[in-house]
Amino acid sequence: MQTPPQLTDRPALARNRARARRDALFLHEEVVLEVQERLSAVNRQFTRPAIVTPFPEIWQNVLPGARIVADDDLLDLHPEAHDLVVHAMALHWANDPVGQLVQSRRALRPDGLFLGFALGGQTLHELRACLAEAEAQVTGGLSPRVLPMGEIRDLGALLQRAGLNLPVADAYTRHASYRDAWHLMADLRAMGEVNALNARLRRFTRRDVLAAAAEQYQQAYALPDGRIGATFEMICLTGWAPHDSQQKPLRPGSAVQRLEDALKAATSTEN
Repeated sequence: MQTPPQLTDRPALARNRARARRDALFLHEEVVLEVQERLSAVNRQFTRPAIVTPFPEIWQNVLPGARIVADDDLLDLHPEAHDLVVHAMALHWANDPVGQLVQSRRALRPDGLFLGFALGGQTLHELRACLAEAEAQVTGGLSPRVLPMGEIRDLGALLQRAGLNLPVADAYTRHASYRDAWHLMADLRAMGEVNALNARLRRFTRRDVLAAAAEQYQQAYALPDGRIGATFEMICLTGWAPHDSQQKPLRPGSAVQRLEDALKAATSTEN
């Protein structure tokens, strides 16, 4: 089996998360509310949930009796032990996202539900553009700074690759405002969401690069009140562990009426 590339420096990611502040984890709080809302629309009681999260304290009292596990490369989940698995805001840091989904699917009982949440490709597009432009202008080059977050279509396809049925991928956007780019970057540090790429530069970013990025950010993305805007794209992945009771697509050629005949019938009725 081919080993996936190690995009994330897991020890660095752990250090970043250890510095995170509880009051800065508003995106995780948003996911808690989103999970509760989505589960309320499902006509089922889940009695053996599991939650994969880097911040277990947020989920302690959300789903009664839930098994809470870390988002390690190898998830501490047992086969067919759960009727619900929530993968909460960690897939974008996974070295092997498909592997995370496969492990989650194996942990589900037949007809169990998977809910996965991750940051999508439009997240912080403003900061990413300004940092790239500033670094190119000041140093003449670019360094790995930004996590390659997936687009909704690509992430949705991973559900099928992982063997989950009835796959659905949807996205919603949250906009936040900050005093300036320095405030935004400080908040990202407080979230534990700063650079932990394995290929990152192992030295501090030059202050003149950050200053140039902050200036460009203010010029390009200032709000009417003088603050700056920042985009966070949240992607939700939904799928079900296979079960015979689930709807299945018709086999090719199994239709009882040809499309051509149906169109002719409709034309005759109109006439």
